[in-house]
Amino acid sequence: MAKMDDATRMRVLAGRLMLAGKTPAEAAKAVGVARQTAYTWKARLDEGGIDALRAMAPGRPAQLDGAQLDALGSALLQGAIAHGFGTELWTLKRVRALIERLYGVRFSEVHVWRLLGAMGFSSQKPERRAIERDDLAVLEWKRKTWPALKKSVSPSDD
Repeated sequence: MAKMDDATRMRVLAGRLMLAGKTPAEAAKAVGVARQTAYTWKARLDEGGIDALRAMAPGRPAQLDGAQLDALGSALLQGAIAHGFGTELWTLKRVRALIERLYGVRFSEVHVWRLLGAMGFSSQKPERRAIERDDLAVLEWKRKTWPALKKSVSPSDD
């Protein structure tokens, strides 16, 4: 038999208390949850017994399954240009638009941020440097041209 997590253990304990004659309110108090939660568990208990409480998935069901998240990760690695954006920079708005385009699911930017973090992506700040930059030419300009352009202020120029 698989080990139960804490939430499952609490549901099963509350279910056993209710089967033993306790009210949902008493069971809720005993396990430390809200009364409404215990009433939800009671309805599930009445429908399918203790096994139904064991099988309950906590929280809201995910809107994207594991395969969709894997495909999203692959799509992000293809780059933003491959998905019709003007530059290679992925922003939360762009990722959000991509998710909506691919799967028809709308997420807030905050949720997209969390989702990307859970997928192993981190925020990166792009370098503010021209792609065509020639470091040798810049160095030569700084050594030769800039000193010639830079003049000292003379007292008569005031």
